[in-house]
Amino acid sequence: MTTITVCTTCRQPALREAKEGAPCGEALLAAVREAAEGAESVSVRGTACLMGCEHGCNIAISGTGKLTYVLGSFAPGKEAAAGIVEYAQGHASSDSGAVPFRQWPQAIKGHFVARIPPLDDPAPDLG
Repeated sequence: MTTITVCTTCRQPALREAKEGAPCGEALLAAVREAAEGAESVSVRGTACLMGCEHGCNIAISGTGKLTYVLGSFAPGKEAAAGIVEYAQGHASSDSGAVPFRQWPQAIKGHFVARIPPLDDPAPDLG
């Protein structure tokens, strides 16, 4: 099982200072939940603050014993949500969590912020 964690307090840079209206992260969470309906290998949850404010809106894709990926700079919407879920499904089907570049949906390219090794394998050789 792969989990998509969406930062619910994220605001895109242009909206961060004004703090008017609901955070963009809430809209992204709703869109990702909708896109993940029926995706059996993916679960979705929200959390307050992934501490990636410079990259808002942020998400993390993780699974037990697998690489965790942090992605950011998303605009909430169906296209971003569909790409996030598609990538998460690839993560779920991969033993390590790595998804070959040729399988990345266009909607997530250029959004990667960090790749974190699994805790049970502190020094994986991923090339």
